[in-house]
Formats: sequence, structure tokens, C-alpha cells
Amino acid sequence: MKPVVVLAILLFPIAALAEPIKLPPRDAGFSISLSVPDVKPQLGMGVYDIDLFDAAPSTIDALHAAGGYVICYFSAGSFEDWRPDAARFPAGLIGRDYAGWPGERWLDIRQRAALAPILEARLDLAVAKTCDAVDPDNVDGFGNETGFDISREAQLAFNEWLAEAAHGRGLAIGLKNAAELVGTLNAAFDFAVVESCAAQEVCAAYQPFAESSKAVFQIEYRGENRDWRAVCRAADDRGFTAIQADLTLDGDFENCHPR
Repeated sequence: MKPVVVLAILLFPIAALAEPIKLPPRDAGFSISLSVPDVKPQLGMGVYDIDLFDAAPSTIDALHAAGGYVICYFSAGSFEDWRPDAARFPAGLIGRDYAGWPGERWLDIRQRAALAPILEARLDLAVAKTCDAVDPDNVDGFGNETGFDISREAQLAFNEWLAEAAHGRGLAIGLKNAAELVGTLNAAFDFAVVESCAAQEVCAAYQPFAESSKAVFQIEYRGENRDWRAVCRAADDRGFTAIQADLTLDGDFENCHPR
């Protein structure tokens, strides 16, 4: 019995030292800049969503030094031919073109064994760059014309695996869109990043995040909504943080001032 007791004593301090995952603040101001690699700290801005590959570690360090929380974006469900790891994707994983985005194509997320090493390397890069969280895009392929027969169950399994992989590295993770899956995935994800929910009239689907005291970052694109102030008021009532931006997500956006 003595060796077992000693082992327990040795293991306890290790477990005790584990730090809880840091979640993004709900009311600190939200900025998303995916086409601008050198993002600068902004007055009144607390959360920055930036591109994992393009942002330099020095950029992330500067945002942290200014008190910012850094979310690092990458696509988990689509192939982008301009990414530095593009050659790692087997041809059999790559499906139909992603409409409107040249060079981007859907991935067969059912083939997790082939995808896992690539996506895990991206999560490791997020850790190496000291990102606080990740924003994996295109985790709703089951509802799109991907070229693959992706079921709701397969999408749920993939998304839950991705959340576990992020948490295992100490990273918070946001659910990107996927309104139909919120009821199941709210417990697995730490916040939500939502595009055009007002324009598509699906914002209510993300309410479980706010009700769980988790941030919901709502992005509406210019020209989609007739009354931006009404959208702001509705977002504020829901407890969401909303901005209005261009599709390029170049850092030019309007904060929501609802009242």
C-alpha cells in the first residue's frame, strides 16, 4: 500500500497546479480583423478575434500587454489553398468549392483520423502564439452542399472532439454559427461567434450561451439589415455583443450603441 500512497501525494500537486481556462469577457468590446495581420490595441476594446496564421506573436503580445483577450481564427471545416499547411490535406478530404470564396473548399469532417493531426497542429500553433481562445470556422458543413454526406450526428461528434482538443491545450473555444447545434453544444463550447443572425432571423438560437453567462459575439454585415439601431437594441436585450462590419473583416466596423 505504501507505494500507492506516495504516488497519490506526488500527483496531487500536479493536478492542483492546472489553471482554469480563461473565458472571454462579455462586455469588454469586440473586434474582429481577419484580413489585417498587424492589429493594434484599441481604446475601449477588450476582445480581439484575429487570424491564427497571419498574426505575428508580437501582435498578440501587444494586445495582451494592453489588457486584451485574443481569439485566434482558423477554418476547421474547409480547405484554404493559401494556408502554409495546405499541402498536408489529402485530396480525398477536399470537397466542393465554398461559394463566394475562391481557393476555399469544404472538408470531409467525417474522416477525423486524417484531419486530426492537421487541426491539432493548428491548435498547438495557437498555444505557441499564446492565444487565449480559438474561433474555428465552418463547423456547420452538415447543413451545406459540401460534396459529402455529413450527418448532424457526424458534425456533432466532430465539433465535440474539436472542443475537447482545444480544452486539452488550455484554450477556450467558440462555436461559430451552427445554430441548429447550440442546444447540444452549449455545454461543450465557451462562447459563440455568430454571423448575420439578425439578417437570418436566428439570433434566438444562441440565447442558451447568454443564459449560461457566456459571451455571444454577433457580427452583422453592412447592407444586410435595414435598421442597425434596432439590431443593436435586440442584441443588447439578449446580452449579445454586436458589431457591423464589411465581409472583408478588415477591422473597419461599428460598435453597437443600442440606446
